[in-house]
Amino acid sequence: MARVRRRISVLGSTGSIGVNTLDVIAQHPDRFEVYALAANSSVDAMLAQCIAFAPRYAVMMDEAAATLLRQRLPVDSDTEVKHGESSLAAVVTAPEVDMVMAAIVGAAGLPSTLAAALAGKTLLLANKESLVMGGHLLMQAVRQSGARLLPIDSEHNAIFQCLPADDQETPVHKGVSKVLLTASGGPFRGWSYAQMTQATPDQACAHPNWSMGRKISVDSATMMNKGLEFIEACWIFKLKPERVEIVVHPQSIIHSMVQYLDGSVLAQMGNPDMRTAIAYGLGWPERLASGVGPLDLVATSRLDFEAPDESRFPCLRLARESVAVGGTAMAVCNAANEVAVAAFLDKKICFTDIAVMIERTLERMNIVEVTTLAVVEEADAEARECTLGVLADLQRLTNASKRV
Repeated sequence: MARVRRRISVLGSTGSIGVNTLDVIAQHPDRFEVYALAANSSVDAMLAQCIAFAPRYAVMMDEAAATLLRQRLPVDSDTEVKHGESSLAAVVTAPEVDMVMAAIVGAAGLPSTLAAALAGKTLLLANKESLVMGGHLLMQAVRQSGARLLPIDSEHNAIFQCLPADDQETPVHKGVSKVLLTASGGPFRGWSYAQMTQATPDQACAHPNWSMGRKISVDSATMMNKGLEFIEACWIFKLKPERVEIVVHPQSIIHSMVQYLDGSVLAQMGNPDMRTAIAYGLGWPERLASGVGPLDLVATSRLDFEAPDESRFPCLRLARESVAVGGTAMAVCNAANEVAVAAFLDKKICFTDIAVMIERTLERMNIVEVTTLAVVEEADAEARECTLGVLADLQRLTNASKRV
């Protein structure tokens, strides 16, 4: 009897998670069918993916990119090119779709992720900002629609694997004392704060273990990435902040751990390759070949751990404080971070100013309760405007000091 293939829409298909997702899918053509691919404006990459996977739809958020892709597709292609937010929502809510890989980077991924949850899809969540900004709304949608949320971030995927098999989706994880999120420490783990003030974008993007996009690489360098994952863990696993601990583990071999009341600690280990987590999500509850080689413990030889230093990496503190404040504070923190990281990559501020901009934005913003998507989107927009004001203030001070 032939296996029924699952139809999947891959959002952010030209990014690192999207590319790795398609790599795993290509290894299992009998299990998966690509229903739709979505990206922002990378026409060349999308064209190659459309030729390789023949999706029913290709969605480009940029209208000009959609027009160009439409022109460049082979004349015999059955792929229909669409553009814009409404088209993105359509390819995640379509009744033919079984699974959605939500891998759009940043706040832009929230509406489509929420739409997939409301439609009751199996949601492979790689867009951490969706939970950071609208965790209450997303988890509520999952509960009400009967959607299944499978975390794809390597850390949360590791925790998911270490929880009791019959208890992964219940509100209370019996016997769990805490979860431990591991962090590589990024490229500046051994740097002093003074040294980090001189860090360049290229240095910040040179992650020692993982191959990622520039924005998320900078987040790893500031450790805001781990701060955002801290917020995610509280939502996904229904844990109070005091039951989530961050541990720096520079080898990135242990992807995260679960500590139990009896003193046991279960860890998920493997080579630092996102295809492991992606394959686990795609195949759950079965395990699939991912293309990742087995871990050689002898060659690894050692596993080191240390506590994070929040004086050098204040973004961790800011994320934790945002959880404590609640409401739109987490959306404000995320928006400010996106604006600050963009300013750093554009060489408008120094590396350590990223945390300064986030903290000043949080101080200036009015925090309210999250009740609707509109509330989150308004807070996001206002926070971005506020952070641009903070940026202007910093630039004026910098220019004034240069004139003295």
